[in-house]
Amino acid sequence: MIEFVYPWNFALLILPLAVYYFWPAYKERKSSVKVPFFSRLVELTGEKPASGSVILNRYVLQKLLLLSGWILICTALAKPQYIGKPITLDKSARDLMIAVDLSGSMMTEDFQTLAGNNTDRFTGVQQLLADFAEQREADRLGLILFADAPYLQAPFTQDLDTWLTLLFESEVGMAGQSTALGDAIGLAISVFEHSQTKERVLILLTDGNDTGSKVPPRDAAQVAASYQIKIYTIAIGDPKTVGEEAIDLKVLQYIADTTKGQMFEAVNAEQLDAIYEQINTLEPQKFSSRSYRPKTSIHFVPIVILLALYMGVLTIVAIRNLYHRRKVEREFAND
Repeated sequence: MIEFVYPWNFALLILPLAVYYFWPAYKERKSSVKVPFFSRLVELTGEKPASGSVILNRYVLQKLLLLSGWILICTALAKPQYIGKPITLDKSARDLMIAVDLSGSMMTEDFQTLAGNNTDRFTGVQQLLADFAEQREADRLGLILFADAPYLQAPFTQDLDTWLTLLFESEVGMAGQSTALGDAIGLAISVFEHSQTKERVLILLTDGNDTGSKVPPRDAAQVAASYQIKIYTIAIGDPKTVGEEAIDLKVLQYIADTTKGQMFEAVNAEQLDAIYEQINTLEPQKFSSRSYRPKTSIHFVPIVILLALYMGVLTIVAIRNLYHRRKVEREFAND
């Protein structure tokens, strides 16, 4: 498909006609005949000297070149563009932040893998998070690690390999030993503020209660709800644990209810994997599609065609003149 950026330039096509009919003819003063007996010649012919004009005749080929050349120039001035086939770009329609607890209790080796072996809680979470992330190719993933304080390990990205690398480079204790649950939500809100996506989801994995946040988790949840951030809370480990390592299920349930999310409990890999599957069902992947048609300027094509025609006509005229000259030379030679 071809379209023109400046179609009004085709109005120039009538310019030669306007010049032909309304512009004064070009005149050049020039003696056509010069003889010493001009007055006698006038007497013999009975004609009086007067100004005259000569109309130069062009070959048909030259007329066609002149006409086609002007059409091609006007076409180039109109700037033709080739419109390509529609191209659709799929863009992520959801930002998904995952916040993982790195407090010392995540080293407890009571987490049962899918193979039936025991491992520490954080290693089990890492392995299943990797499988979950690979199923979220349409989402932009972010990663927050928290303990004494929250840290943004990975901003929102669709680069899954980089996200996984940053996840597996994390270690328990690198952020301290406490559990700053409310501050982790606060950091997630701060990151979501710079997001243009309306679909905002936070998955919060922890095995303890809040022990050192500057912002209480309940208050942070209310702020998150005002920013339309949905929070899914996942309690990792034995919910019957008591003391400082006890999981505050009431707070996690409040966070989920306030932000219209859900609260889950997982003591082994099988339960955590089922939770991820349920989240996939609750939050199916979404795409934001944008379609456009590429435009390529081809304004040079008429100029190339004009140059090719000009060179072709010039070659034909040169060959024709050469032929006539040799023909005349042969006739004189025969005489």
